[in-house]
Amino acid sequence: MKLLNLRNIVWHTFKRLRNLSFSISLLLIIAIISIIGTIIEQNQSISYYQTTYPIQNQSLNMIINWKIILNLGLDHIYSNPFFIIILILFFCSLLTCTFSNQLPSLRNARKWKFLQQINKRNNKSHFTTLEKISICNIIYSLYNNHYYIFHKERCLYAYKGLAGRIAPIIVHFSIIVTLIGSLISLLGGFTAQEIIPEGEIFHIKNTIQSGFNSTLPDNLIGKIQNFDITYNKDNSIKQFFSNIVLYNSQGQNIHQKYIFVNSPLIFNGITFYQTDWSINSIRMKIGNSQIIQKPIIKHKINNQILWSCQMPISKTTHIIFIVTKFNNQISIYDTANNLLIHTKSNETVVINNTAVEVLEIMTNTGLQIKTDPGIIITYTGFLTLMISIIISYISYSQVWVNSTIKHIEIAGFTNRATLSFEEDLINIEETYTQYTWI
Repeated sequence: MKLLNLRNIVWHTFKRLRNLSFSISLLLIIAIISIIGTIIEQNQSISYYQTTYPIQNQSLNMIINWKIILNLGLDHIYSNPFFIIILILFFCSLLTCTFSNQLPSLRNARKWKFLQQINKRNNKSHFTTLEKISICNIIYSLYNNHYYIFHKERCLYAYKGLAGRIAPIIVHFSIIVTLIGSLISLLGGFTAQEIIPEGEIFHIKNTIQSGFNSTLPDNLIGKIQNFDITYNKDNSIKQFFSNIVLYNSQGQNIHQKYIFVNSPLIFNGITFYQTDWSINSIRMKIGNSQIIQKPIIKHKINNQILWSCQMPISKTTHIIFIVTKFNNQISIYDTANNLLIHTKSNETVVINNTAVEVLEIMTNTGLQIKTDPGIIITYTGFLTLMISIIISYISYSQVWVNSTIKHIEIAGFTNRATLSFEEDLINIEETYTQYTWI
């Protein structure tokens, strides 16, 4: 009895999974979740969500806030167990639908379908009669229009465009392949973000997303050899570059590349993207003092970015360093906002009988480091999907021919491109009439 109940449960589950409406519902849920994941920023810090989505008790229009986002897991929606379960269900639904519906439909499409009474064919079929009788000529007419023909006694069956019936199956398989690649990336990949000062070495450790089966490389060391920025004529940033050197655990140089936006470094499946940069501090000497390193603060004034820091040069005098562009002149102001002088790195200037030398402007480069083990599978699935969608527009056409004592009866049916199919039938009739005489 228990075995029978188990079979019933499995059978009902199988029937539910193969149902087209169920698959479409799952696809709609996936689309809605993807839209939510696009609207709500993913994998940010708690403080970011608290600032962007604050709790406002007085506002009735505030539908969502940071607590709801964190409690429902909307901050990492693509790695949320609920989303993964939906993907697995959609995968199983496509798989069962392919093997239970699509493949039998293809086998049925390839069968020889001879009809004895063509005029009883589906009302949507095209039907015509030819007075002259010649099986050989009708076979030639069909062959001349690229039909595959099967002959049995006084009946013919012909079809073309079988690729149009195969394409939906390939569409299903390509979506399945894409889902497999996405799940592999989700479970086996990781994403890390690092802010590294120029000239410093780093290890991959600041992960913001990691799969259940992902591992961080422990034998890889990176170093930012140097950092540079190029500007447009209007002083806007054109591009920024980081020279990354990778070492193994023995300290040997194993790879090196200048990276910039849209030109990452790829090594052993690990991709290093250039994402951001900043100025973090300034090194200087004042008088006969030791080297001083002072943090620098970023400001945005009238849509212009600048960095500043204030430094005393005596007990009563303070100066302010202003940096507007990397590797450009440095402006020095007093506390009353009066410009004192312009200087450059490694240039000594004298202010109030005190020598001031800016040695270096310290920069940070922002890197995003990620692995995507399923990306080749995902891209293969997408490529196959695009090709199969194009192929699916090929119409599948069928023609039945019955030869009687007085005439030849022709019926036809197509799943799309009806006008083109009607032209085919006209061409078949014209070719047949041309080569047949009484």
